[in-house]
Amino acid sequence: MKKITDERLVLQNLKNMRVLFLFQNFGMMGILAYDFLTRGLDGMTDNPLWYLFIMTSVVSAYLSMSISVDHEESSKSPKKRLGISIVVVVTIASIFAVLTSLSEGYDPVDGGLVGLVLFVCGLIPVLYVYSIRKKRMKE
Repeated sequence: MKKITDERLVLQNLKNMRVLFLFQNFGMMGILAYDFLTRGLDGMTDNPLWYLFIMTSVVSAYLSMSISVDHEESSKSPKKRLGISIVVVVTIASIFAVLTSLSEGYDPVDGGLVGLVLFVCGLIPVLYVYSIRKKRMKE
């Protein structure tokens, strides 16, 4: 099979893949919505399509991050942006930790666990974007 070198055909192929990706995602969402209506929330999240949909969304988000870093202007230092992002992540995680620990039926250990999970889940994309920005600055 020959590699496509015509830019118009490559662009058309990428557009076709985008349409197929959207069609596939809408199909998965339809199946998950049917499971939600017939078996409830637990039935929907027990479906293996749920895990595939979540993983696809995460991978899509990470791929979009590199494109958004390429699109932004590089006037600010990546370290300064990293510091601001970490402060925002710590603030959000702390707010959720306090609100969870103050909620009825939860104790401070639960709040700390929720805060820690949110901090780690927020820190991973922040560090990924920082590494992309740092690499772009070198180039």
